[in-house]
Amino acid sequence: MAVTESSPPDTTLTGAASAPAAAPVTDGAVFAPREWLVLITLCCATFMCGLDFSIVTVALPEIGSGLGFSSAGTLQWVATASLLPSASLLPLFARVADLIGRKRLFTIGVAVFTLFSVGAAFANSPGVLIATRIGQGTAAAMIAPSAIALMTGYFAEGPKRARALGLNGAVMSLGFVLGALGGGVITSGFSWRWTMVALCVMGVVALAGALALPSIRESGAAKRMDIPGAILATLGLFGLVYGISTGGDEGWTRPASLGPIVGGVLLLVAFLLVERRHPEPLVPLSVLNRPTVKWSGLFGVITFGMCAGTTVLLSLYMQDVLGFTALQAGLSYLGEGAAAMLGGLYVAKLLTRFGGVRVLTAGLLIQGVGTVAMFTLPVSVNLTALLVTSSVMGLGHVFSVVSFITVMTSGVSEEDQGVVGGLSQLPQYVAAIGVSGLSAIAAARTNALAGSGDATVADTLGGLHAGMVTAGIVALAGGLLVGAVLRKRNPA
Repeated sequence: MAVTESSPPDTTLTGAASAPAAAPVTDGAVFAPREWLVLITLCCATFMCGLDFSIVTVALPEIGSGLGFSSAGTLQWVATASLLPSASLLPLFARVADLIGRKRLFTIGVAVFTLFSVGAAFANSPGVLIATRIGQGTAAAMIAPSAIALMTGYFAEGPKRARALGLNGAVMSLGFVLGALGGGVITSGFSWRWTMVALCVMGVVALAGALALPSIRESGAAKRMDIPGAILATLGLFGLVYGISTGGDEGWTRPASLGPIVGGVLLLVAFLLVERRHPEPLVPLSVLNRPTVKWSGLFGVITFGMCAGTTVLLSLYMQDVLGFTALQAGLSYLGEGAAAMLGGLYVAKLLTRFGGVRVLTAGLLIQGVGTVAMFTLPVSVNLTALLVTSSVMGLGHVFSVVSFITVMTSGVSEEDQGVVGGLSQLPQYVAAIGVSGLSAIAAARTNALAGSGDATVADTLGGLHAGMVTAGIVALAGGLLVGAVLRKRNPA
């Protein structure tokens, strides 16, 4: 249970005792001015990290021509160089947050992200840009776990935390959608460098908020770092995510992809064995073995992986089948973004009324229905079908994201908030398996339909449909599984 649940309400924001009479205000869903400062600051950082990946992905062609990247494979490292440290360093920085303080790590992370964004804006060679992207990804690994841990620390379990997580989830999804749109607009009208300037501006705003955040009481229970565990977890996750990220293009049976995946899995197994004996493990097995943590993490991977993979397939559908420009494709994501924002505004009420497990079930089922329905997308433009199916998927995705984080972080002791905060953010980076897997399914089906000839537009559409339906079925299966593994353990 977080400190906010056993302390008077103002304690979570000031670190000082306050009168019990204020409790009804904290238990309500209306934020005080200081709480709005906390929420805006944390959501701004979340939005910045969500924006980072998609805004750069859209700008890749201009980056490649502007800086003289030698090949498309090399250019892809502009995106991958940020993803890999974000995923592999999350557990490490989740524990660092408990060692040096979540607020301090969050502030450092935002400052580092902003500085590397400045460096990226002025990069004059591929090597410099990739180096700054590694720095941005490392900073994101600092920001992600500390931001969620701060949110669960500042807001006690109940309506306020549900509302805060709901808004944060909506902002996360909106960041990805607006990144695709904003990247196209900025790159078309100005230069790819202005995408980095936009991240700098957001970083400055988030840093100003971070410096003004109210103090928060932290236990400081963790006294030392689990060095062997940190090394094994970092290298294991790096190998796993690297192999998954490159496998879709190179083939998962090739040594370049299969080797890192197998090596990553073996290192993670060794990590679990080391954690059993270490007096202060990086990730306590008592936390990792909690049903609400391990099962919520799985459902997080499902909702992120299937949504991210389907979003990539939708982009291919709009550009390769419908012939949309990058800007038109970005505008077509607005329905998904609007649905995500709407879902984020109302998910808190649903969580309060029905509980995290039921909302998680509903979210995955809604996401699955919207994704399976994409089988109806035709070879010609049908904006109604496109907007409706993507919006339903986006709505279910936000419900799923907010509720799995709510279930995962509920009832966690204050000293483990940093660790669980990191674990709750890991699924969005491991979701690369969804992108690679669904892309591989779509490609295989397209090739099967084309036979020995060149693939037609109809063949491409058939392959995309196969990937979309697969994503929908996986999400539906996840929704049906939630009740079986979580409802008895967490009836709320």
